[in-house]
Amino acid sequence: MIYTVTLNPSVDFIVEVEGFQLGGLNRMSKEAKYPGGKGINVSRILQRIGVDNTALGFSGGFPGEFILDALRKEGIKEDFIQVDEDSRINIKLKTSHETEINGLGPAIAAEQMDKLLKKLEGMQEGDILVLSGSIPPSISKNLYQELTKVYAAKGILVVVDASGTALLDVVKEHPFLVKPNHHELGELFDTKTETIEDAIHYGKILVEQGAENVIVSMAGEGALLINHEAVYSATIPRGTVKNSTGAGDSLVAGFIGKWDQTKDLLQAFQFGVASGSATAFNYDLAQQGDIEALLPEVQVTKL
Repeated sequence: MIYTVTLNPSVDFIVEVEGFQLGGLNRMSKEAKYPGGKGINVSRILQRIGVDNTALGFSGGFPGEFILDALRKEGIKEDFIQVDEDSRINIKLKTSHETEINGLGPAIAAEQMDKLLKKLEGMQEGDILVLSGSIPPSISKNLYQELTKVYAAKGILVVVDASGTALLDVVKEHPFLVKPNHHELGELFDTKTETIEDAIHYGKILVEQGAENVIVSMAGEGALLINHEAVYSATIPRGTVKNSTGAGDSLVAGFIGKWDQTKDLLQAFQFGVASGSATAFNYDLAQQGDIEALLPEVQVTKL
């Protein structure tokens, strides 16, 4: 079983405005609302590619009800914990430029956090735990590290998609997969990773520090898969980027979903890259048909 954890989920309110005027009256030309949060995105893609999973996290108020209702409508198993304050609403404003305004989210009480930890105790060896997204201020900033230490030692495959010191602390606890993009990878080491060679160098450091697999997304230059055995590169399909939100989460979902089905890292890598690209080429997260149509365009090469 795959479990995703979204500590600070959201309602993503997508708004398109033509000729946006700062300080003036603007009218929407298009709008949409989706359940948001990195772990939720992973669960939604997994469900679309036919991989059973359970979404865990916190939800509150009318935005929380929207999130849970949307997950249920998609057939996703959810086991969220109710909190006192409203879940956040994130505004994605699409005009000549794309602007994001993210909400703060609710405070998580200690007893609510304990309930989540109790749910995780039911995992079994071989299960996959996905920890992704930011950690709310009301929760220990070391949570991902602590969970990875406990569950990786029990044979749980822990996947972490986070940034900053939280990710550097996690790799020491031997996660199955971490997925920084090239900007995040550079920030980890207080530098810039502008070339494939740079990304390989610093990705190998993460492997040496304990990560089993590192995927680095390189925007238009494709992606890299780095582990103790080898380094692989993947090309990305050609297409028009319509929505960057969720592309990285889709890559993670495609990778772990296909790996769960096949136990083949290279098939998983190819499928993950196709999944991320398919989402980038859509306004919402990709459907299975979108992903499979792009698979032939993703070429994986050992470097």
